[in-house]
Amino acid sequence: MCNRYLTPEQAEIERLWHIGAQSPPPPWPRSVFPRAQGPFVRWRDGRRELVVGQWGLIPHFADSATLRYQTNNARSEEVAGKASYRLPWARGQRCVIPAESFDEPCWESGRNVWWRFRRADGAPWGLAGLWNTWLDRKTGELVESYTMLTINADAHPLMSRMHKPDPRLGPHEQDKRSVIAIEFADVDRWLAGGLDDAAALLKLTPIEAFDARPATD
Repeated sequence: MCNRYLTPEQAEIERLWHIGAQSPPPPWPRSVFPRAQGPFVRWRDGRRELVVGQWGLIPHFADSATLRYQTNNARSEEVAGKASYRLPWARGQRCVIPAESFDEPCWESGRNVWWRFRRADGAPWGLAGLWNTWLDRKTGELVESYTMLTINADAHPLMSRMHKPDPRLGPHEQDKRSVIAIEFADVDRWLAGGLDDAAALLKLTPIEAFDARPATD
């Protein structure tokens, strides 16, 4: 599961994801942590839109934008049935989360060593997510938010090495998680396609696509 990542600059996001003319989004920090503001790309009114919202999806039934539970990551295997994500998934509220890099903890040495994951081709990642617009009934404010989807990575030669293992479970029973990359050629299919199109893109990224090593900062 991912808990911190670095975003590209706004101009790079607009260029690479072909964002047309729109009102300027509010600023965001380059380093994004859960409940911070971050950018995502969604499909709205027949075009791609760059939006800034809270990293941590606020479900429609929430009483407050401040949640007592974590929703920055969502297991892709559960989105069709889990209450927090069921409606966004059914409604096709999918997004791409631009990330220059993301960090994951590796415990192979017996302690937490943060690793940084970039793309081997030097391009930013476009990570699969869901978005929601939450209405604060007390103030009438509309609050944008999003979650990052993950997939089981127990069989992945790189991502299975991340996160602290559970000694009670075997190597293929850990439920190690990986983010899901949406390639540039698949962006419209992910954002605007049907549920079958989207489900077909929920897969692990080949190890050759990664440039991964221990972080130096």
